[in-house]
Amino acid sequence: MSPTAAGVLGLAALFVLFFFRMPIGISMLLVGGIGFASLVNWPAASSLLGSEAYHVTSNYALSVIPLFVLMGHFATLSGMARDFYAAAYAWIGHWRGGLAGATIAACSGFSALSGSSVATAATIGQVALPEMRRYRYNNRLATGAVAAGGTLGILIPPSAGMVVYAILTEQSIGRLFLAGVLPGLLLTAMFLLTILIVCAMYPSYGPPGERLLRAERLRATLRAVPMFAIVLLTIGGIYVGLFTPSEAAAVGAFLAMLLAGVRGALSVRAFFKVLLETVRTSGLIFLILIGATLFSQFIAVTQIPANLTEFLVGLNLPKIVVLTIILATYIVLGMFMEGFAMMVLTLPVVFPIVTALGYDPIWFGVIMVIVLEMGLISPPVGVNVFVVKGVAGDVPMNEIFAGILPFWAAMIVTIAVLVVLPEIALMLPNSMIR
Repeated sequence: MSPTAAGVLGLAALFVLFFFRMPIGISMLLVGGIGFASLVNWPAASSLLGSEAYHVTSNYALSVIPLFVLMGHFATLSGMARDFYAAAYAWIGHWRGGLAGATIAACSGFSALSGSSVATAATIGQVALPEMRRYRYNNRLATGAVAAGGTLGILIPPSAGMVVYAILTEQSIGRLFLAGVLPGLLLTAMFLLTILIVCAMYPSYGPPGERLLRAERLRATLRAVPMFAIVLLTIGGIYVGLFTPSEAAAVGAFLAMLLAGVRGALSVRAFFKVLLETVRTSGLIFLILIGATLFSQFIAVTQIPANLTEFLVGLNLPKIVVLTIILATYIVLGMFMEGFAMMVLTLPVVFPIVTALGYDPIWFGVIMVIVLEMGLISPPVGVNVFVVKGVAGDVPMNEIFAGILPFWAAMIVTIAVLVVLPEIALMLPNSMIR
């Protein structure tokens, strides 16, 4: 069997294992290990497994993952998500669609602490959905805002998705974090604009809430100051060169823990529960990374990336056409595959093509993360949709998906803007990190 045929067979086997719900990391370990051994030899595969596992788990740069996960859990425990939502509601809740806008704003703020789309959707959803229901918001707008807003967790730094992309493509985590700031704000603005358009077309979807007094607004804002401070210190510290990403994550986790303690939420039981959840989440991510590196080595041996790159470049198609094909493929795959699985499965093939076409790898990382976000709210997988369904159990799935469509379109527009103006993503990393 030729190496290319072995690679195609390995990809097919991986899809079969995904279909039968085998964990992503284990699936890639099995296919990558057996495939590499069949093309090289078993001793080499065994040695590669040991060396890659050690390399991933001992990589200092990857310490950012458990630290940011820990920070997110402490932030949830301290009630910072509730405070940020209350602050956003105090200022814009009295507008038509204001509660949905406050939900998007709260998701963008909490995303800068949690780094997880699922955690953002679950946490903000528990706070925001009851309020929107109290003010008789349409179920489509309410659930759509929570599901779409939650996807900001994988774009606005810190982002676990960006860390995984950085490791798989050997890019700078710090540059990727900075590259995600302005696109994250752009997508947040697009979501807010979407809410305005929907409420202009269907005024009954987002009835205005009650207007709070100035003193109440200031009190709500002051409650959210600690969250602002932690975000500014961690992300701003990376921006000005005060911290490395790992150091910023450690500082953020400590401050989030300190705030939880000051607010009386950090009991001994809660502390160990946070640690356990952090270990579980981090262990899952590291298992995926180990499997991804082994699978990438197998794919490299099959020569599929090199052959595909040579084929596409040889077609002499315009760069934008090739990029459009790649992005359209990702959007379709996102309807059926989990985001991390899609990234680790496709990057060994796609990344050489993107770099051969002359596209900036940092810019493409931002584009890819947005496409992964689209997968989080695309049927039939749509992980964030199922999270929202868990919070709003009486809302039919078709209603939630219908509410997501306008936000999904906003993501398409955001990608188009970033393709036309890549400087939006590259301005901060190019100006701050050489």
